[in-house]
Amino acid sequence: MINETQIVQMVKEAKTGQKERKFKQSVELIMVFKDIDVKKGFAINETVQLPKKLSQPASVCVVASGDLGLKAKSANADRVVDGAEINQVGANKRASRKLINGYDFFLSDTQLMATVGKTLGQFMGPRGKMPTPVPFNAPIDSILERFRSSIRVRLRNSLSLACKIGDESMSDDDLAANAHAVINMVEKKLPSGDKNIKKIMIKTTMGKIVKPPQIERK
Repeated sequence: MINETQIVQMVKEAKTGQKERKFKQSVELIMVFKDIDVKKGFAINETVQLPKKLSQPASVCVVASGDLGLKAKSANADRVVDGAEINQVGANKRASRKLINGYDFFLSDTQLMATVGKTLGQFMGPRGKMPTPVPFNAPIDSILERFRSSIRVRLRNSLSLACKIGDESMSDDDLAANAHAVINMVEKKLPSGDKNIKKIMIKTTMGKIVKPPQIERK
């Protein structure tokens, strides 16, 4: 449907000819779908490891105690929360929302998954942020590294999705490679593959939307 060369051209156009901003703009991929009945519960909530690292890695909070908690701290997890603290945070709605909104991904010791679900599940579920279970003997260093270079792609009750694939400081080729990885994942989740994709677009935070006219379908 669309190849990486076309995406490179779209990225290049999105990054050029715009006003200079006082901040580093994100580059976003937008996908619009057709012939999908989202009212019947079709949804996508996937973690995609990007082939090209983001200049600002994703933040990861690890729910663990004991040896796994120590290993997570040693591996420089953005935050490590033990079971007692989870119960404390879960008793306060404001603190719960602050914790959940503060991190891109959550990992949890398998032994604490039930506690997390009971205390924070009502907040994490709707945001698509339920933690990924991690066994006590798992290689937490490599798991953290994988999530730091990942993004969450969500489609829920809508015929479109948007996700960050990097920022304007990254090369056109690297941004295109990340976009291509997301598109490939989404195609595999759609009922009819690329036939369900109506439009693919690229834009910067404050920039115009760029799309190749040949991929819009009526």
